Amino acid sequence: MQLSIKATGEGAKMLSFLLSKNPQNLYDRMEKGHRVRFTYTVFSDSEVEAVIFVTPDPVELVKNSPDTYEITQYINDREFVVSSIFCSYTRSALGTALNGRPKEEYLDWAKHAFQLTIGFGPVATDLPDAVIKQLFEPLGYQTEIERGQAAYNFELKERSSARFINLQGTVTVQNALKHLFVLIPVLDNYRHYFIDEREIEKLERYGEGWLADHPLKDLIIKRTLRFRELIDQVGANLVQPDNLVQSDDDEVMTPEPILRSQPVVRLNELRYQRVVKIVENLPARESIVDFGAGEGKLSVRLGFIPGVKEILAVEPTEKEQLRALKRFSKASQKDDFISPTPIWGSLFYYDEQLRAKDVMILNEVIEHIDESRLPRVMDTIFGSYKPKVLLITTPNVEYNTVYQMNDAVRHKDHRFEWTRAEFSEWTHTWARNYSYEVQLDGIGEEVEGFGHPSQIAIFTRQGGIENE
Repeated sequence: MQLSIKATGEGAKMLSFLLSKNPQNLYDRMEKGHRVRFTYTVFSDSEVEAVIFVTPDPVELVKNSPDTYEITQYINDREFVVSSIFCSYTRSALGTALNGRPKEEYLDWAKHAFQLTIGFGPVATDLPDAVIKQLFEPLGYQTEIERGQAAYNFELKERSSARFINLQGTVTVQNALKHLFVLIPVLDNYRHYFIDEREIEKLERYGEGWLADHPLKDLIIKRTLRFRELIDQVGANLVQPDNLVQSDDDEVMTPEPILRSQPVVRLNELRYQRVVKIVENLPARESIVDFGAGEGKLSVRLGFIPGVKEILAVEPTEKEQLRALKRFSKASQKDDFISPTPIWGSLFYYDEQLRAKDVMILNEVIEHIDESRLPRVMDTIFGSYKPKVLLITTPNVEYNTVYQMNDAVRHKDHRFEWTRAEFSEWTHTWARNYSYEVQLDGIGEEVEGFGHPSQIAIFTRQGGIENE
């Protein structure tokens, strides 16, 4: 992970005094077990470029974590991407400039707006390019986003989801660093430390003079503080900006044009409502399989549907299952609730107990599977499990244009997203192959020419759902 700051024009050499780093001395320090290095790559009267590198220790990153013994803790991007980790470990090296307190003879230069070129990355973010630009451009930066090409030996995706951000603007060094120390964690949407009231003080200090008037202030505050009680303390408006809505999960934000004056309902919520309504109207709904149940939000809603007697919440991730168990336990305190049975499982492994159920649900699941592996999954579902009714929802990639996402997918783990025509062809092919009828529809607000944000397929076994 790295950050470069280049000053050009009059007084460029003053950058070294503001950063309080002598170009003749190598800065190489260990910060909480992680290596921080600072150097100048260009140093002349009219141009100075400073670069700071952080090389984290991957073992130190997972020490004292509750998930220490999970192998996935060692297979992640935290060692490489610019995030809150980077900000924490560079704060000491950049403290003088960040606080705007150089030696007295350079105080006037601390108030000088330099022509700065700033580059940092790689960044792992769920925000589309359009929103990244909306974060920086109101602060006076020209913003360019670079993506590396992904040279996979197998069909996965055409380019990397990691990005490098390049900014150009006329701004003081202190203000530039304040912007970065607030917005880098917002981009990454991750904190490696516990968030408490001290984070409010930090946000107010670094956001002084610019955050209050930022058009995406609410988004910045929400992704910085994360918890409602902390957001309330800074008096933030909890309603998201009009041009932002939740996408495929609770963490993904995408821009949307203003289409309504009523409060925005999350797309995730609309999917849950639609699935529940379909199940409520089925004549046979005693047994349900919720594949990819996650933390159990949909499974809990299914548990309150009259006539349901069994819900199998299938999820391969232990952490999500633990969250689901807490959710099931809390819901069990209410009357007329059928508590789901959590099952550790995967679509790639056959499980006899999932066979011949009334309803099987794959809510936003198939797009997380490589297209080349999807036929095997569907053969197992249609040929072995043989549910009476199968519900599948997936994003409509055409609607991404409405979200101003260009060619980005809605979630970094999506292996594909289909058009309405592609989804229709795929669903009708499987329906014909396994004697199912299929009905297609959309979920969310329809826009002419682009359809609905999500699409849903309702498969019903021919010969009537009572036919075994």
